[in-house]
Order: sequence, then C-alpha cells, then structure tokens
Amino acid sequence: MFGSLGFTELILILMIVLIIFGAGKLPQLGEGIGKAIKGFKKSVHEADAIEAEAQAAAQQATAPPPITAAPAQPTALNQQAGATAQPAARS
Repeated sequence: MFGSLGFTELILILMIVLIIFGAGKLPQLGEGIGKAIKGFKKSVHEADAIEAEAQAAAQQATAPPPITAAPAQPTALNQQAGATAQPAARS
C-alpha cells in the first residue's frame, strides 16, 4: 500500500499520532486534512479549465479568417444605386 510500510508500521504511526494529538483532536485533524485535499483538487480542476480556455482562444487566434466571396465586378443594380446616391455638382 505505502511501499515498504507494513501493517505494524502503520499501527505504530497511528499510535504515535494518537499520543501526540489526543483522541479529541483527531476528528478536527481529519477534517482539516479533508478540506485541504478537497481545495487542492478543486484548484487543479479549475487550472485545467483555464488552460483549456486559453488553448481554445489561441487556436481561434491562429485560425485563418473565413473566406467570403465578394463580387468581382459590380452588378448593374449596384452601378445604378451608386449613380443616384451621388449628389449633383454645382457649377
């Protein structure tokens, strides 16, 4: 489980922790460790989400813009609209 630590070593460590902290402090110690682990996992997942958003933004920035087809020559309708939209020059 923990490499070279056996069952007797784990029991010995538990007994030492029990002597140092006392039976009353063990639930508080466990709660604190649990909250720390939960906070660490949350920050790791948030960092992954931020990194994924940054990669998506970088891909959008490097992607070529979509090509839109523009008419090569103005149509007759556009020419007539341009002719009527220009004001008459005064002499």
